[in-house]
Amino acid sequence: MSSFWENEIVKIAANFSVAVLCMVVFLAIFELVTKYKNWEEIQKGNVAVAMATGGKIFGIANIFRYALHHHESLLAMIGWGIYGFILLLVAYFIYEFLTPKFNIDEEIAKDNRAVGLISMVISIGLSFVIGEGIR
Repeated sequence: MSSFWENEIVKIAANFSVAVLCMVVFLAIFELVTKYKNWEEIQKGNVAVAMATGGKIFGIANIFRYALHHHESLLAMIGWGIYGFILLLVAYFIYEFLTPKFNIDEEIAKDNRAVGLISMVISIGLSFVIGEGIR
């Protein structure tokens, strides 16, 4: 039975499945902490929300890329992925805190694409920093 789990195709499928499941859970958590409903706003054509959400998706996926690359076991990959996500979530709150002149969530909900773009770049950029740190 151990040879089944050592098969490269099975490993890839397991890693992919876990990463997708974590992505869904983490996006649901982001949905809870934002003042807008991501998928409803995207359906309405809100480009700022799409950019911010896309940055979060890329950021989470990139963190898992690093976790997969540097950790052999599925459990280690999940643990480091969760840790990386927590850091990305903390960065989201810091970004909100460091912009006292306006509310990030409100601006993104109003389709302020400049704020959406910066949010996307912050999520993507920090995912590289977090990813390198979790190796």
